[in-house]
Parts: sequence; structure tokens; C-alpha cells
Amino acid sequence: MEPTPKQPLYELLHHPQVWRAREHQAQTRTIPTGHAGLDRHLPGGGWPADALSEVLLARRGQGELRLLMPALTALCRQDDGRCLVWVAPPWVPYAPALAAAGLDLARLVIVHADDEAEILWAVEQSLRSGSCAAVLGWSERATVPVLRRLQLAAAEGGTPGVLFRPAAVADQSSPAALRLLLEQVPDGFRVTIAKSRGGRPVSVSLPLGAALTRRTRD
Repeated sequence: MEPTPKQPLYELLHHPQVWRAREHQAQTRTIPTGHAGLDRHLPGGGWPADALSEVLLARRGQGELRLLMPALTALCRQDDGRCLVWVAPPWVPYAPALAAAGLDLARLVIVHADDEAEILWAVEQSLRSGSCAAVLGWSERATVPVLRRLQLAAAEGGTPGVLFRPAAVADQSSPAALRLLLEQVPDGFRVTIAKSRGGRPVSVSLPLGAALTRRTRD
């Protein structure tokens, strides 16, 4: 039963400094993933639009770009001129395939970095700038304090950030708003929602189509 306005509990719950999860969830902005089976299980129906998401991989280049491509192409259709930043992708993006998938190559910015500190610095600065439609980064050793900075930077810049990390860190805590585990299976891919705001762990099978990379970056 909802407390009435005359009850002390009502006054406490409606105090402006009290955070209410139900109201916060309703205000969460999202970007549809483009995979209906996955969106059904994600709070708000998609990627958090101003927060950090993590995608955990058994190995790099196993389909992470295909998972993100529908959302990235949708962002490209927005006529705001903002760029898509990819920091330290381990594979060379195959431009013809990306263009055929609907990605505007003129808005793609690839940052090459080998040092882990440089990678995470570039991701943080790009997120905080507010001038990027989305920021993707590939990291091997991000610590919890660094992840917290990235989460704050995404919120400050109002930018969706996705950090690809090894599946081996799945048991470690993370301040990311969303955490997915991507695995290859015989008929496509399995995406496990390991963490989400207000959601429950669940696995979804997806067919993710053709490769969008072609060789290891030198």
C-alpha cells in the first residue's frame, strides 16, 4: 500500500534527496541493440545511452562488432555530425563490409594505442567530451577505479561507452551499468546478460552474420 501524503513515510520517500530506483529506471535513456531477442531482456530495451557497458569475450574479434553494428548504424543515421570512436581495435576493420552494413565511414575515428594506460585515457577523454555518438574500447587490464572513471565520464558526456574485456574477468566486480558475455556457439552466438540495472541474468542466442574484420592489426 502506498503511504498517504499525511504519513511521515510518504514525506521521507518523496524528499528530493531520496533516490528511488523505480523513477531512475524510467528515466534511463537507451539505444536499441537491433537484436529484438536481446532488447526484450534489457532494461529500457537497449544499450544504456549515457553509461558504460562491458562486453566480455573469450577471444577478441569473435563477433563484437557484429553485436554492436545495428546500434552503430542507427547512431550514424542521426544528423548530428558526431563521430564514432574505436580505441585500439585488435583487428583491422574491413571498410567495404562496414559500409555495406550501413556505417558512415566518414564519421568513424580509430585511435591506435598499444599501452593500456593510453587506451583507457583515450576512452575516458572521448566519453567525457560529449562530441562522440559512441565510444568503443578494447582493454585487457582495466581496474575497478578506472572503470568507475569511465562510468562517470560516460554520464558526464551523455555518451554510450562499450569496453571489450576478457571473459576471465567475469568474476570480478564492475561499476558498469551493463555487462554482457559474448560466446560463439555452432549456430551463431550466445549473449549472456551478466549484469543490468534492474534486470536478471539471462542468455540469448543470436545469429550475427558475416565478419566485419579481416586481419590482425600490426
